[in-house]
Amino acid sequence: MSEAKADHFMDAVGLYCPEPVMMLHNKVRDIAIGEVLEVVATDPSTERDIPKFCVFLGHELISQREHEDRYYYLIRKGSG
Repeated sequence: MSEAKADHFMDAVGLYCPEPVMMLHNKVRDIAIGEVLEVVATDPSTERDIPKFCVFLGHELISQREHEDRYYYLIRKGSG
């Protein structure tokens, strides 16, 4: 199964908690249900915060990975 293609992108590189999740909350409001958002961040706390954000608000965390001190997430907006 191939990874979903992102419809939108959010750059949170250089930002620290709580800024990435606050930005994510605002960005998700601007996209349609079912669309996919790619997030890139450098704050290790996003490994904990973004999955919790998705569960709490009903979005699907399609993938989560770390590469060269950056954290990458693909999130599908839910109806929540």
